[in-house]
Amino acid sequence: MQNGFIMKGNICYTPGPDNLVIRENAFTVCEDGICRGVFDTIPDRYGGLKVIDCSGMLVIPGLVDLHTHAPQFAFRGSGMDFELLEWLDRVTFPEEMRYADEAYARSAYEIVVARLKQSAVTRVVLFGTIHTSSTLILADLMENSGLISYVGKVNMDRNAPQGLREESASYSAAETRRFVEECISRRYRHTKPIITPRFVISCTDELMRELGRIREEYNLPVQSHLSENPGEVLQVKELETEAAFYGDVYDRAGLFGRGANAVMAHCIYSEPEEVERILENGVWVAHCPESNMNLASGIAPIRRYLEKGIRVGLGTDVAAGTSESMFHAVTDAIKVSKLYWRYVDSDAKPLTFPESFYLATKGGGAFFGKAGSFEDGFDFDAVVLDDRILSFAHPLSVRDRLESAFYQELDQTGIVMKFAAGKQVI
Repeated sequence: MQNGFIMKGNICYTPGPDNLVIRENAFTVCEDGICRGVFDTIPDRYGGLKVIDCSGMLVIPGLVDLHTHAPQFAFRGSGMDFELLEWLDRVTFPEEMRYADEAYARSAYEIVVARLKQSAVTRVVLFGTIHTSSTLILADLMENSGLISYVGKVNMDRNAPQGLREESASYSAAETRRFVEECISRRYRHTKPIITPRFVISCTDELMRELGRIREEYNLPVQSHLSENPGEVLQVKELETEAAFYGDVYDRAGLFGRGANAVMAHCIYSEPEEVERILENGVWVAHCPESNMNLASGIAPIRRYLEKGIRVGLGTDVAAGTSESMFHAVTDAIKVSKLYWRYVDSDAKPLTFPESFYLATKGGGAFFGKAGSFEDGFDFDAVVLDDRILSFAHPLSVRDRLESAFYQELDQTGIVMKFAAGKQVI
């Protein structure tokens, strides 16, 4: 007996960064959680599946947030007058200390997960805090949400306030191991652990090496920050005098790709040698345009990264980013690329809407495997949008309706249904 369904609507997806496919009044098939392609008519072999009729609506792949901080949702939109390091000290670290209280953590994380569940995101890579038990609460909530996620217990054993600095590298590593083993024992279906050194400034070389061993032992991915802000980059150079560049610190510890998934947020000030290592090691770049504007960090050279073949996805980076909206991230990525082209490098042409849409779907989805597209064999992640609430004086093409939906942030009001790996979330 077949297990699945067929969805009818205006199917929109990007098999490649410059290839926006629009199939009007078409059918996409979900079989056992896997997409079996897009068709003009229902193939005979799927004739027994039920049809979900979304005629006239926009059907897009679920969006992928490659970088955000769950504990920071509580103060999003605050402290935007500071640059990164001062913002961490004055705003972020005091809030993250609260997560030593598990009751507070549960209350705050319930809000985060509810917001993510109602958003257009179907997959997300999340930072927790240093607190193992509280981060397990986050993992439990994410598992129950039906969304697909990586959740990381943060590691910090230097250059952090007393309430967030772990007592030693060995203690931090032991707590990370405890977190990983507890996630494994709970047999999550949708949520997996990810190794999470906050950034080089807050992690000693000893801790980095310990995390590298845990990563290898459990075959886990890695998330962290890289070359985000001038002050941060300078401090890394002062701390790590033997490293060739910022990313080299991660690489020497076995935390920078080389066959294991690793995603580094920002990469605004990556030197040429670092860029080559990112490409060589297959590291993902999580581009977080709103965060980079809010903290006055700069603009990442995403066009140059794409031209080199570097893997790129998008992130909201709450709370330096103010919203969980990946629609917002898509349009911000386009906007900042225009500024980069106009004021920094006139040969780096701006991102187009199809390219940015690709980064938020299949581009970032590749970190999870085959996700972010309606191609045959991909996990069936889908968001259905009803854009009839947007008023237009004349009929628009489906292509124009899709772009308008993103710029008008229809994900805030227009989501009708959402599926992650074939399971209905909304």
